[in-house]
Amino acid sequence: MIARLPLVRAIVAALLAVALAWLVGGQMLLGRIDPALVLPLLPVPVFLLAWLSRRDPVPLRLRAGALALLLLLIVQAGLAYGLAGMLPWRQLALVALAGAMLALLVEAIGRWRAGRAVQLALALLLVAGWFAGAHALLASLYRPPVATAAPATILTGLPLRWSGGTDIAAMIAEGTQDDPALARLEAAGPVRLVDSLIDQPPLPGGALLLAHPRALAPRELVAIDAFVRRGGRAVILADALSGWPTRHPLGDPRNPPVTSLLTPLLDHWGVVLGAAESRPAAVVADGGRLHLFSAGRFDRLPPACRSFAGGQIAFCRIGEGTVWLVGDADLLFAPLWQPDPAWAAHLRKADTMEWLSARLWPDAPAAFLRSVWIDPRAR
Repeated sequence: MIARLPLVRAIVAALLAVALAWLVGGQMLLGRIDPALVLPLLPVPVFLLAWLSRRDPVPLRLRAGALALLLLLIVQAGLAYGLAGMLPWRQLALVALAGAMLALLVEAIGRWRAGRAVQLALALLLVAGWFAGAHALLASLYRPPVATAAPATILTGLPLRWSGGTDIAAMIAEGTQDDPALARLEAAGPVRLVDSLIDQPPLPGGALLLAHPRALAPRELVAIDAFVRRGGRAVILADALSGWPTRHPLGDPRNPPVTSLLTPLLDHWGVVLGAAESRPAAVVADGGRLHLFSAGRFDRLPPACRSFAGGQIAFCRIGEGTVWLVGDADLLFAPLWQPDPAWAAHLRKADTMEWLSARLWPDAPAAFLRSVWIDPRAR
């Protein structure tokens, strides 16, 4: 029985780490099974194991720590494969490296010849510092590097800039008050927010983001078509029924359009956007998890298109260029994707901004770590 105690302790510590990652680390709340989300909470099971093994010889303590870490990796790998259909090797390697480092630090504190008060103070300092440092590290590893490609041109009817005030005086007093979606895109790469594609056409090599724009003149629609057919890249958010919050009375032209006004352009490409489904939905498109709200389906697509998410998202080749079509502009609405707190990229609710950035700047390097989303069919 005595020989089996290290194994029992290791199992307890590993299961505690798994439970903390699921209940407190964000896995259950966010619908993700990323093993790396256990990192900020790892000191709790490690200190518990050290306390339970405090009377054991050093080799036995180290063996129990290594066994607990191995069990944690096996369980997390099994959960990721079973719930997400993948093995996130980078997250697992990060947990292994960090866990070994933390175990050695805890062992050093326990062996240091100092009073209990000093050891307790060091332990609390390590827990607090590890928690903050792990969150900062994960935020940087889950955030893609800033793109250095040609600026992406954005034309939109959504209040992405000057979004804070209700009148001119208030907007001047409060400043630009950029919407979080625009701020996040500007942090990901160079962007140009324009009012007209005739006066400010997309730059050579740059992409175009049409985010639920107001009614465009025929010349602008022709310019968009020509830009794409000559080899341009575009992302078009055409919402059949926008749920974007309005700050002005009903019918005020300053509000975003209620429905898409891009029908002439879509018709020209052989695309038909159907009625919206008035319900939120989490969908997967080309490896990214997006949260849609009252999204429309593309009822008709030309042969050169490939559909995703049951027809709510499509990828089309138009001439020499490419277009991503999304039947929802509300996916830009911050509460549907923004992590809490906003700086914590590793706690994001969806891959929306990362997915958009990858299409606006496809040659930009990807983040070191990617979110591991639970497949709804596995629940």
